[in-house]
Amino acid sequence: MAGFDVGRICVKLLGREAGKKCVILDVVDKNFALITGPPKLNTVKRRRVNIQHIEATSERIEIKKGATDEEVAKALEKAKKNSFMKSEVKP
Repeated sequence: MAGFDVGRICVKLLGREAGKKCVILDVVDKNFALITGPPKLNTVKRRRVNIQHIEATSERIEIKKGATDEEVAKALEKAKKNSFMKSEVKP
């Protein structure tokens, strides 16, 4: 489970948002994590996902557990990661 922590930036591997980046807000249990895009930035909605459907990147931001989408957006802006979050990856 190493690598999946609050603030970790991940890439969604499956689903309609496949290839888009997201931020982990909370690790629910060993199978699920709460993520967000945030939607204003790259259309990834706040939702619970199976951790097998996301892949951790080496990037992370400083946010508190369960942060709001606005707080996540501010943290991404502060860390200058907005363009990184908008770029898509081929899953």
